[in-house]
Amino acid sequence: MLTALESGVKGEKWFSLIDKVYALANLRSSFARVKANHGAAGADHQTVEMYEAHLEENLQGLGEQLKSGWYQPRHIRRVLIPKPGKSELRPLGIPTVRDRVVQGALRAVLEPIFEREFAEHSYGFRPGRGCKDALRRVAALLQDGQHWVVDADLKGYFDSIPHDRLMARVEEKVSDGRVLALLRAFLEQSVLEEMKEWTPQEGTPQGAVISPLLSNIYLDPLDHRMAEAGFAMVRYADDFVVLCASAAEAEAALCLVREWCARAGLTLHPDKTRLVDALERGGFDFLGYHFERGKHWPSKKSYQKIKDVIRRKTQRNNGHSLACIIADLNRTSCGWYEYFKHSLKYTFPGMDGYIRNRLRSILRRRSKRRGRARWTDQRRWSNNFFAEHGLFSMAAAHESACQSLAR
Repeated sequence: MLTALESGVKGEKWFSLIDKVYALANLRSSFARVKANHGAAGADHQTVEMYEAHLEENLQGLGEQLKSGWYQPRHIRRVLIPKPGKSELRPLGIPTVRDRVVQGALRAVLEPIFEREFAEHSYGFRPGRGCKDALRRVAALLQDGQHWVVDADLKGYFDSIPHDRLMARVEEKVSDGRVLALLRAFLEQSVLEEMKEWTPQEGTPQGAVISPLLSNIYLDPLDHRMAEAGFAMVRYADDFVVLCASAAEAEAALCLVREWCARAGLTLHPDKTRLVDALERGGFDFLGYHFERGKHWPSKKSYQKIKDVIRRKTQRNNGHSLACIIADLNRTSCGWYEYFKHSLKYTFPGMDGYIRNRLRSILRRRSKRRGRARWTDQRRWSNNFFAEHGLFSMAAAHESACQSLAR
């Protein structure tokens, strides 16, 4: 398959792929990725650990079902999870472990075929690319003077992709009927939500292993269309911005995006899609960062998200030892700092202070005193006290990094 990718295939279409999907080595590799993600059980209540207990038997049976054509996906368990900092809920589809294994194997076969022709400036869910690459591209374009921004938002993108049009895009490169039938079966999986069963007529379920690849396949023509028209679009999954040198250019870019979306059966959110001058007060958010007047820092949503996590980990009735609580917090704060370490330096002291005050409130309760931490508690449990107990300091890490760069 790798040789064919380099030399090309007849008619630019792939006719025999199902044998690569059900290959035992591919299924084993897919299960390893499913296990690493630590996902929840699906509608059949089978956990990853339960599936792994009879792994070889399960994988061999799965391979036989795929080979014979008897394989059928099971229900998707749908749950609603809160959006950070909002009262809205986001739908999340959870396939069974067995279905996640098959989807991963299918993705491993399809991804190389489409990946080689994906546009240069799409970064989401692609090998060797990530959020930081997209953010660096945005920062470079802003620095280059392209400060007029089309801040676009696709309304319910994953739930609104038309099945027939998506399948037509896949069929441009894939002609293996069994692979196409398998893919359509995943798109049309029945959904269980609060004991109700229904079959989606459009969209790909958020949470399904195959969905990120399918979302990129469907939006790839937009990437190329914008590039051909000379617009600098930066996309991460369904989140994208277009950076332009003038307001007129940004208007033209937005018009082109609207036209393409209308033809593709997609809708731009009327309230969240806007034109922004990034040199003016207000700016725009992208991938967790806020960009404004030549600077960038965590967005309000990013602040809210980490504060929600910290609050859950630092309830005043937390029964774990201080060392355990700090170790747990450090995993969160180190990860947050690593992502936002290129922000302005005033980003970090306030977040450090928030974490320390949450810990002081726990210690205050353990000292048989009521309420949240007060200024007197800052003397009793000083910043040095928490440093000596191993609490990670974002401000100290940022200062150290800046000094290293200066040297």
